[in-house]
Amino acid sequence: MANLDPVTVGARLRSVRTSRRLTLADVSSDTGVSVSTLSRLESGSRRATLELLVSLARTYRVTLDELVDAPPTGDPRVHLKPVEHPHGPVISLTNRVGGPRAFKMVMRPDGREPDPRSHEGHDWIYVLDGRLRLVLGEHDLVLGVGEVAEFDTRTPHWFGCADDRPVELLSIMGPQGERMHVRARSKPRG
Repeated sequence: MANLDPVTVGARLRSVRTSRRLTLADVSSDTGVSVSTLSRLESGSRRATLELLVSLARTYRVTLDELVDAPPTGDPRVHLKPVEHPHGPVISLTNRVGGPRAFKMVMRPDGREPDPRSHEGHDWIYVLDGRLRLVLGEHDLVLGVGEVAEFDTRTPHWFGCADDRPVELLSIMGPQGERMHVRARSKPRG
């Protein structure tokens, strides 16, 4: 069940409003709720009613669950939020802070010339669709659907579309040189 404590809900309401760069007057104008009521809701001195929350959720274009920061309900669907980067959308597939992180990327062709860079860590790339050009040290490779590359990111590297079509890939990045372990089949015992 969501934490409907007025102070917690108020902080969430303020956070959502300010992230959208709206003033209390803007929200009041859109919802018909007075500025003083909105202010009391955000400070936690007034408990939010369902009617107020529905109106605010509509104005902020979020679900009620998002508005009150409700915990997951056991819904098996994955609700991923892509982040738009200059070369295409990137979707984080992991929520944790440390350890290996997984991403799905869709890179658009943009005619960039390779500009290899290096940093700490390890990367594992799997091509889902299209063709990926990978420049890794002195190697200039093209990977197709189903191909995998694994490399230490301290080696200068760059990747992008190999042709004029987008490329879709999964990337697992491990910090500080962690390697991915892929097992084709189990060894029989004894």
